[in-house]
Amino acid sequence: MSKKLFTPLALAGALLVAPVVSATTLTLYSGRGESMVQPLIDQFSEETGISVDVRYGGTAQLAVLLQEEGDRTPADLYWGQDAGAMGAVSKAGLLASLPESLYQDLPSIYKSVTGNWIATTGRARLFVYSPERTDAEDHPESVFDLTDEQYEGRVGWAPTNGSFQSFVTAMRVEYGDERTLEWLEGMKENNAKVFRNNSTQVQGVADGEIDYGLVNNYYLPRFTKNDADFPADQDFFQDGDIGNLMNVAGVGILKASDEQEAAREFIRFLISPAAQQYFALEVNEYPVIDGVIQNRHSEPYQEALEASPEIDLDDLDDLEGTLDLLRQAGLI
Repeated sequence: MSKKLFTPLALAGALLVAPVVSATTLTLYSGRGESMVQPLIDQFSEETGISVDVRYGGTAQLAVLLQEEGDRTPADLYWGQDAGAMGAVSKAGLLASLPESLYQDLPSIYKSVTGNWIATTGRARLFVYSPERTDAEDHPESVFDLTDEQYEGRVGWAPTNGSFQSFVTAMRVEYGDERTLEWLEGMKENNAKVFRNNSTQVQGVADGEIDYGLVNNYYLPRFTKNDADFPADQDFFQDGDIGNLMNVAGVGILKASDEQEAAREFIRFLISPAAQQYFALEVNEYPVIDGVIQNRHSEPYQEALEASPEIDLDDLDDLEGTLDLLRQAGLI
């Protein structure tokens, strides 16, 4: 690279990764988009001398591929878009144990209880709303409140969206299928408006189609970054509510890898202040470490941690069960 990815401020004292002298090459299976993470990967290679060959694909697709390949996989690392996929690969016994030093200081919502993968960033669920058509005292305290009569026809959701489905999986883990199905059917009966994704919900609030939407934290900032007067705002439900799920992108090392130490260097880089600063400011996702410059378009880091429910990330792997429930509710 001829141009540094990070500013001097972000880099100050941040990159402590020691260069690897040997001509090492890592193979990374990445469910994270190329335009988002390739600049970061290039920076890692420049700083360490470790080359990284990346196979990009859908997170679930790559998780299935890893299970098919087993110990024959050429992959050294798997970087998944969500906890469910990471949990599936973990439960298949394909990931190596990570040194405790990599994750001991991370908040509990950012690490697997198995100790074989960790989060690289967080994406908080919350609600977007119209400040013009709603009053703060009427905002829902829980996602379960949205089936109440006062919200009839005023709420948007995106049942086919992956992040929404991860949230439903978390609701199933926490409350069981019966109560989750009751909520899904209650939302449908309350005339929740279906959108194709998170961005269209945010735009729907601005356009007056809905007053509330169930989204991830980083969509509204994409609008307000370019328009400070964009007519929408967002907030968390009460602390610990399942509607505030902190879904994560995660990374783990394959047991079959012959480059364990170089792979650990890659993970250390991803959770370094410099890389975390990139995700916070450029991607609008939450960092997994403290001390990163706050993205002014997002809710504060500590507020997000306090709002998030405690849940075993590895238990978010049953996507098929969630899809079955959504079909039963007539939503997909």
